[in-house]
Amino acid sequence: MQPPVLPTSEHLRQVAAQSAVPIWVPWPLPAGWLVTGLAWAGDDRGRLRAVAVACTGPNPLGGTGDMVLVAEEPGVGLGARYAGIPGRDPGGQLASSPSDAKIETSGHPTPLWSVHGPDGRSSYAGEAGGVWLWLVLWPETTDLLMLAPLTLVDARDPGFSFDLPVGALSPRL
Repeated sequence: MQPPVLPTSEHLRQVAAQSAVPIWVPWPLPAGWLVTGLAWAGDDRGRLRAVAVACTGPNPLGGTGDMVLVAEEPGVGLGARYAGIPGRDPGGQLASSPSDAKIETSGHPTPLWSVHGPDGRSSYAGEAGGVWLWLVLWPETTDLLMLAPLTLVDARDPGFSFDLPVGALSPRL
């Protein structure tokens, strides 16, 4: 795991060039939200196996909300770490019920399942782009954002604008 950084245009380009997994960015960002961090897991010998993007903005019920989006190969465990659950993957929590939310990833409808972790956050997991997609929100009331359409784009896609509105580095990473 590399130390988190602000997602400057330069950092995003470098990570996009090295990543084996999508770099999910909500676009358009929810009203008042900023991109507030970028973290990744991998080593110098290969491509990045997990990427996390943090965003911060107004919680629909007041105060500040945080969101961390993780794309990772199976078995890495970065998303589970942010979700606060044991293990490396969401496991059987996904197969036992219908999805709890739907978002759009690179133009495709994507179901997400609620992953039950510690109080104080809401976590969702699913599959997009052939790898795990995790969406973790703090505090848990920030998950009201899931009621509005949420679209994610992959920063590796040709034509992606690397000029994002950036805020202070998120303590969630």
